[in-house]
Amino acid sequence: MSAAETPTQQAAPRENGRTGRRGKPGVYVLLSLGVLVMSAPFLWMALSAFKTDRELAASPPVWIPTEWTLAHFSRLLDRLDLPLYFFNSVIVAVLVTVSNLVFCSMLGYALAKLRFAGRNKLFALVLGALMVPGNLMLLPLFVLMSKLRLIDSYAGLVLPFAAGALGVFLMRQFMQSIPDELLEAARMDGAGEWYIFWRIVMPLVKPALATLAILTFLGSWNNFVWPLIATNDPGKYTLPVALATFATDPNQSEGSNGMLMAGSLLVVLPVLLIFIVLQRYFTQGIATAGIK
Repeated sequence: MSAAETPTQQAAPRENGRTGRRGKPGVYVLLSLGVLVMSAPFLWMALSAFKTDRELAASPPVWIPTEWTLAHFSRLLDRLDLPLYFFNSVIVAVLVTVSNLVFCSMLGYALAKLRFAGRNKLFALVLGALMVPGNLMLLPLFVLMSKLRLIDSYAGLVLPFAAGALGVFLMRQFMQSIPDELLEAARMDGAGEWYIFWRIVMPLVKPALATLAILTFLGSWNNFVWPLIATNDPGKYTLPVALATFATDPNQSEGSNGMLMAGSLLVVLPVLLIFIVLQRYFTQGIATAGIK
């Protein structure tokens, strides 16, 4: 300790540390309350899927079922062709996700690392597309899909969302952080652009790919408006559309609260499982994006 330092000055950081630790319990309490408020609807839905009809109609409400039952799932399977609708949702969500990972990565690489005329204008167009509300594009998309005769087809459900402006922007921002010297060294060794893109760049942006995969899969899986517009054939319904149609059908929906809860749980579970598997990459991707 230098002569200019006093014991009071040396003890100040320790006091600040103790003050910070004393303040943390309050932060944890607030965060816990926030998590509880946000998760309460999901918990209510999940628990209600296993309640009896009597407990669903009980007043005051019963949170935890006293008698667990799978009757709602069984009745839902009897009234709806759930395997078909689940298959449709999986096919559409997977194809949309894969196409976004491929095309958005390619466009992001071109905008971040390649030099060509009009690159900045193209990026400005991408930014402009981010500002356009998606609902404004529904009518032009429907007219286009109708003229291409893609209504009531998987192509009509997938192609309008095969590449998104948000995905292009996300991949471009991540790929800008890759050192240009690394790519130049690969080019000097004789590597072509395809080799550099697939073997060097793509492995370095796994967190961004995981983030884009989760966001895209979530958006496609929960998409309701476009599948409702673009499908007239019940055989092409996705799970959200099938459940909504079932809920609004007076011949089917009588006493169906439990079945709707069971169906909603089936809609949520795939997204939840994917997030659990990819959460490490998703958190890393969001944190890296924040730093940039």
